[in-house]
Amino acid sequence: MARSDAQNRLARERARENILQAAIEVFSERGVAGAGIAEITRRAGVAQGLVNYHFGGKDQLIAAVIDRWFETVLGFAQVQGTPDEMLAAIIDGAIGATAFAMPLQRAVLAMQQQPLTHRLFAESEQRYADGATAAEDAVRAVFRARGAEDPALEEVMLRSTLEGVFVKYCVFGDTYPLEDARRWLHRRYDLPEPTAALPGVPTPHGGEPRPRATAALRTDAS
Repeated sequence: MARSDAQNRLARERARENILQAAIEVFSERGVAGAGIAEITRRAGVAQGLVNYHFGGKDQLIAAVIDRWFETVLGFAQVQGTPDEMLAAIIDGAIGATAFAMPLQRAVLAMQQQPLTHRLFAESEQRYADGATAAEDAVRAVFRARGAEDPALEEVMLRSTLEGVFVKYCVFGDTYPLEDARRWLHRRYDLPEPTAALPGVPTPHGGEPRPRATAALRTDAS
């Protein structure tokens, strides 16, 4: 029996998403230079020609991975509720994404820094410039509603702290006390203590830092 147009469209969308997810994994593990289309399509379970069909080539596939990262990050500020609820949701969204989207985050972190892909990152950044500005404005509005003296500075410092947590987690993985960092941020902003750990995030350790994360802090301070 022939498939309907809707079934064909769904199959194409599924194949495209499978390629994108496989690319994220391979880029994260091997870097862009070490990642081949053959390995990506093998993991995706599709023919190599479908990369060109869906993306146009490796550079366009890399750009699609970066776009996915921007879409994920810019979604943090799209929350509703009281100012405290919105701030808690932004923090939890960023911490949660740091855990569950680690391959994507690690891959894009490398793309930001490597000459081979810096241009592609800059082009994607330009495409999402309006969205980034809107997200920053939304976070500033939250701090303004909470009575902050300098909402713009508060937004910068929160973003810098969350980016620092992300980088440390990229380096140390599950040995970094991610849930403890989340709870520290809640206390820092006088938010209610979370009643449960975020799904997929390592649970607190009674305030005791994990060994490798502690070593990293000593190294940074020295």
